[in-house]
Amino acid sequence: MDALKQEIGTLYKSVEQQLGELTTLKGGVLALVEKWKSVRSRPTFVPQFTAAKPLVRSDHIGASTFIEKGWSRIAAGEHAAAEEALAKALELSPDDPNAGSLMGWAQMLQNKLDDALMSFQRVLVREPQNALARVNVGYICLKKQIFGEAIEHLSRAIRLDNDKKATIYAHFYLGLVYLEREMYEDAQTFFQKTVAIAPNLLEAQFELGRAYWFNGQKERATHTWQAAFDANKFNPWGKRCGEALESVKQGGQP
Repeated sequence: MDALKQEIGTLYKSVEQQLGELTTLKGGVLALVEKWKSVRSRPTFVPQFTAAKPLVRSDHIGASTFIEKGWSRIAAGEHAAAEEALAKALELSPDDPNAGSLMGWAQMLQNKLDDALMSFQRVLVREPQNALARVNVGYICLKKQIFGEAIEHLSRAIRLDNDKKATIYAHFYLGLVYLEREMYEDAQTFFQKTVAIAPNLLEAQFELGRAYWFNGQKERATHTWQAAFDANKFNPWGKRCGEALESVKQGGQP
């Protein structure tokens, strides 16, 4: 009986220890889930999909059907399905500029940066005046930290000035290039121009605040973030401005 009692006690302690370990593991998993949700919900700088819906025309090879399907799927957020449809369109009509540009969008929005870069570059070979495709190339070069090429493409898009959305994002991404290179006054110039053209682009105000902050202009930084937060505290970037304010008030960095 004593041996059985001792065995039961040992087993109980073993189970209790394992339960404790499982509780700790569960806590770790939950913490990771919350961290994933936080990262997933963070706004990003990926260009907003702005390609106009292509005009549907009947053609004997059927490429236009797949082009329209690709556009619809990108607009619905189904980027992998869009890439599949657009691949079929390009098989049927390899030189179609709409298919090539949309393919670049589908790939870029999946973070397939090398593939997207090739797609947009092929578009620019045929359409050098396509400012939006040029801005997307500039954005991809920024992401890949090829800063010289990013500056070249974004500056050219500004000079073209034939697409308002492209002009806005060209200024914004140039600001990000110079901020990344710690050239804060140049970054401020481009963010200020972005805000002047598009006052509701709160990510530009967030980054303008950062450019001020890291250049030692802390009062201007907090004023910029406060203005953006007051303008729309429910906007993801308005929220980030609020977070930056709270962080610096507590002695942290934005």
